[in-house]
Order: sequence, then structure tokens, then C-alpha cells
Amino acid sequence: MLNWKDIINFAVNGNPEPDKRVEKTESEWKSQLTPEQYRITRQKGTEAPHSGALCTAYDEGKYNCVCCDTPLFDSTIKFSSGTGWPSFTQPIKENAIKYKKDTSYGMVRVEVMCNTCDAHLGHVFPDGPEPSGLRYCINSESMILEKAEINE
Repeated sequence: MLNWKDIINFAVNGNPEPDKRVEKTESEWKSQLTPEQYRITRQKGTEAPHSGALCTAYDEGKYNCVCCDTPLFDSTIKFSSGTGWPSFTQPIKENAIKYKKDTSYGMVRVEVMCNTCDAHLGHVFPDGPEPSGLRYCINSESMILEKAEINE
């Protein structure tokens, strides 16, 4: 289980190797994504709080990168943070997420990106629930929910 010390280590000393890489030209990304998905994932934008479709979604399944379909988070680690963005305590795999120090807007934060395609997802903070203490604050527009099949 990752903790804040691990996150800082990745942001400062380098990230784990992804299972694969996906690279496309800007025109390829623009043709694949909606304008809002492009603004958020490729231009490091942020959606307005409480506006994302996945904020209040708690269906079972996996949250995949909207750009490359890499699984990022599992519904079992999603929680209601009250911040206005979908929040998770851990990535689905240690190497699913890439971490980068972000000093924009006069703050020091840790940006999280898809480690497969470098899509901007949001940020991670050390104020989440135990046992990890992490809160991955993620833009809804950067993910798609692949709902689990329910066997009856």
C-alpha cells in the first residue's frame, strides 16, 4: 500500500515503469477526445467542483484513463471526500500513476497523471482516510467507468 512518503519519493526520484506506453500526436488526441476531456487531460485543466458525472457514481467497476483505457482506480477504493471531485485512496496498481511536483498557482502539490499516456488526472494529497492517508482527487473527465458485470 502506497503512503505519502512513497508519493514524494516518486515525484522527486522518478516513477515506476508503466506496463506499456501510448503516445499520440496532439491532433490524434484532439480527434479522440471531447474538447473538455482534451483541456483537462492534455492541457492540465480542472473541472469545476461537483460538476463531474463520476463524483457521485459508486457503481462497482474500474475507473480507466479516458485517453488510453488503462485501469487507474477500482471502485472499492473510492470514497466521498466532500471536495467535489472523485476521490480514491490508492491506484489500482503501483505503476498505473505517474507523480510530478506541481508549483502552479502559488501552491506546492503533487500532480497525478496516467503513467501509460501522461494524461493529467488531478492531484494527490496526504489528507485521506487511513490506512494510507492518501486522497487522489481526480477529474471525472479524465476517466471512464467500466462497470463490473453483475452475475445473478
